[in-house]
Amino acid sequence: MNAPVATPPWLQRQLDTLVQERSHAVLLFGSGGIGQYELALDLARAWLCESPQQRDRIGRACGTCGSCHAIEVRTHADLLVLMPETVQVELGWPLPEKAQSDIDEKRRKASREIRVDAMRDAVEFAQRTSGRGQSKIVLVYPAEKMNAVAANALLKTLEEPPGSVRFILATEAAHELLPTIRSRCLAHALHLPDPQEARQWMTRSGVPEADATVLLAACGGRPGLAVQWSQAGRSARSWAAIPRGLQQGRTEVLDGFSPREMVESMQKLCHDLLVFSQGCPPRFFRSEDLPSFKTPVHVGTLTAWNRYLARMEEQIDHPFHPGLLVDALVDQAANTLNSTA
Repeated sequence: MNAPVATPPWLQRQLDTLVQERSHAVLLFGSGGIGQYELALDLARAWLCESPQQRDRIGRACGTCGSCHAIEVRTHADLLVLMPETVQVELGWPLPEKAQSDIDEKRRKASREIRVDAMRDAVEFAQRTSGRGQSKIVLVYPAEKMNAVAANALLKTLEEPPGSVRFILATEAAHELLPTIRSRCLAHALHLPDPQEARQWMTRSGVPEADATVLLAACGGRPGLAVQWSQAGRSARSWAAIPRGLQQGRTEVLDGFSPREMVESMQKLCHDLLVFSQGCPPRFFRSEDLPSFKTPVHVGTLTAWNRYLARMEEQIDHPFHPGLLVDALVDQAANTLNSTA
């Protein structure tokens, strides 16, 4: 089991600002993988803490009281998380008994969206008396996964919020939320951290110093994701092997990647080849790691590959035979990277 990762300093600074807010609803938004969920949970922990630590007049969660412990073990009576069931399971939050029973007995699959019945439970939760005598928190993540009916049910509660409940919405796609939901929340934008500060935090979190720069670039500047990659066994060397490995048709360079990660890695390579062909520096790979060509691949060929990958991304959640999917992706990559047209 991986050791817990300390709260990044750039998120702690934002938390210190947010914990002082008195709005009944906060919307945390930004690009994927920069800490929306982590910041949302830390904010809920701070707001519900029974013995907040005072530092510079800012109340931070103590981490040791009954409330903080209850959040840690996912049993807090005054915190309700609204997530797609797939995300809820992935992040270690227990499903309602009936939902767990339905999934265990294969009456249905775990939902990939926030269902309206879960939202109705949240509305009922908001109207109940606090279990621990303080405020209550509803955490919605990723908020863009609410279906239309669930979003409208939330909107009604935001318009007339019960006195003791506060909402924290976290999203990677704020533009997909109803404008009326966005307008009723205090919006807080998360941005990519300074690369030097990010690398320092990554090394303190266990990422080998030799891997930090490459993995941070590979993850698009998102240090939390880069730490996860390192913990999964990925390194600067394994990432650098992907471009020429794909050119040679070697599927093993994608070992350990999920189907979605395979597509995203190829999209990153395609992006870098396109910008590099126009004289710009690559973003995700080092220039020395890009494939070598006797004749540069035509921009039109790269653009067609990019369209192919976009189609695959849309279909990636459909049932594929894993081996056939990898072979198809790598064959298409090799054909593109060896094209002379």
